Amino acid sequence: MTSDQKQSRRDFIATTGSLLAGSFFVHPIAEALTLHDKPAAKLRIALVGTGIRGCGMFGRDVMRVYKDQVEFVGLSDINEGRLAYGKEYIGTDCPTYLDADEMINETKPDVLIVTTMDSTHHEYIIKGLDSGMNVISEKPMTTDEFKCQAILDAEKRSGKKLIVTFNYRYSPHRQKLYELLRNGSIGDLTSVDFHWYLDVYHGADYFRRWHRKKEFGGSLLVHKSTHHFDLLNWWINSDPEEVFAYGKLEFYGKNGPFRGTTCRGCVHAQTCDFHWDITRNEHLMKLYAENEKYDGYHRDGCVFREDIDIYDKMAVQIKYKNEVQVSYSLTTYSPYEGYRIAFNGTKGRLEAWIKERQPWEEKAEDEIHLTSNFGEREIITIPHGGGGHGGGDTRLKDKLFKDPSMADPYRQSAGSRDGAMSILVGIAARNSIETGKPVKVQGLTDIQLETFGLGINS
Repeated sequence: MTSDQKQSRRDFIATTGSLLAGSFFVHPIAEALTLHDKPAAKLRIALVGTGIRGCGMFGRDVMRVYKDQVEFVGLSDINEGRLAYGKEYIGTDCPTYLDADEMINETKPDVLIVTTMDSTHHEYIIKGLDSGMNVISEKPMTTDEFKCQAILDAEKRSGKKLIVTFNYRYSPHRQKLYELLRNGSIGDLTSVDFHWYLDVYHGADYFRRWHRKKEFGGSLLVHKSTHHFDLLNWWINSDPEEVFAYGKLEFYGKNGPFRGTTCRGCVHAQTCDFHWDITRNEHLMKLYAENEKYDGYHRDGCVFREDIDIYDKMAVQIKYKNEVQVSYSLTTYSPYEGYRIAFNGTKGRLEAWIKERQPWEEKAEDEIHLTSNFGEREIITIPHGGGGHGGGDTRLKDKLFKDPSMADPYRQSAGSRDGAMSILVGIAARNSIETGKPVKVQGLTDIQLETFGLGINS
């Protein structure tokens, strides 16, 4: 391919690629709205999983902001106390169910929202699809390749669609990186350096909760890194092909100097740097602590419990089908929260250090540095979006519930294929750590790998 042909192709991708890619995914909520007898009818939604994310982002927030567009027709959870409090907290008068099957059969919603424990996502996604409804699932889509394939099969046979809520795609900063990569700012993309840091508050919290065990969350390479791997897949515009990883539990769990069961009543409360007093949070006490008697789940578990088996440091190498190479890491006990990222190209480099939570430094905007190989450095400032995840939460929910038919030029809506490709990187990385060998993504499911451009050889 000549340099002129490469430039022509890059120009084509920059001007039409995101529009074409967006057209691959017909937004199922927009489709569902057309099924109503009256166009102005509210979208009927049911929610399974009344934990912190279900009650908050997809419960109370939706009830308050989008009450003219949607109505709750059912709530379900296996914990009857949490379900009762969730109904009160969300502010709905809809029926509640301990059995999700019963809720689905009786309420027949337009859309089922799944915010349960990661390892059970597939159960409810498949039930919803097979019952003839579109489904919205919190990330990650599921936790292993077998459950992933079962979801893909259910979507195919049902003819209905799954949305996976990748809110980070919608934040202004990540969207700007998407734009810059497509306008030829750094030439052909060759590699990416991506390093994510969870601090000793947020990072430690994963080791208090059910996420601490691989069987529930698939490890942080699936639960947390699904965000990051989805961004990489979206930015790079290609499927991941091969993964090799290292990972180890060396700080939390059995490595701690002492341990207890919960932070409440712990004899080490005065000396443990990780002691966390849940009693200071009324909402979490009512949602979790007061309902432990129903299922035995402790929201304030000790971060040094012996049963913790997920990794707390991870390093991953990813080779994409378009030959782009990625070096990724995740650390869970850093003094600050955020990430460093750099995109290396044939004509320059895009880089950013995003600080998500530092008590000593408050910033109202993020910076992107664009440096040409033989030129100047340009600093591009991006104002923070309002709401969680850098402004992504609000923009995502507007797309879901306020105007599902709005244009999607940056392909921010994500379906089952996007959900699958993000978790398959994490699953491959986990398999690589356990076997000590590189893992091919092709063959984990029946998805055929593709590439759409941006790499030097694409």
